[in-house]
Amino acid sequence: MTLLITVFAAVAATLVWYNTKSDMKLGFLALMYWGASLMWLVDAVAEYLEIGAEYFTPAPVEMLNDAYLGLSVTALGLVIWLVVLLIKDPKGKIRAFLKSNSR
Repeated sequence: MTLLITVFAAVAATLVWYNTKSDMKLGFLALMYWGASLMWLVDAVAEYLEIGAEYFTPAPVEMLNDAYLGLSVTALGLVIWLVVLLIKDPKGKIRAFLKSNSR
């Protein structure tokens, strides 16, 4: 479930980045989600090699825990992206606001 959620987030971020061509660091967000997807893919392959076909029949509690983890990773990626966006300030709005209030 974590792999599925992060892949959907990666595809969505990539599509938005590709179609908008904005300066909002969407490429960074897409790369973070693709990195998380790759991490979960390696985890899924390792777990499949460990337990075999049982991997495809998880208990409902395990699926719920994986869904929470996937949503948490996606939310953490958004938080990191927002922090980077605020620090980089691509449109200069924060800088302009701070200059106007410093007088």
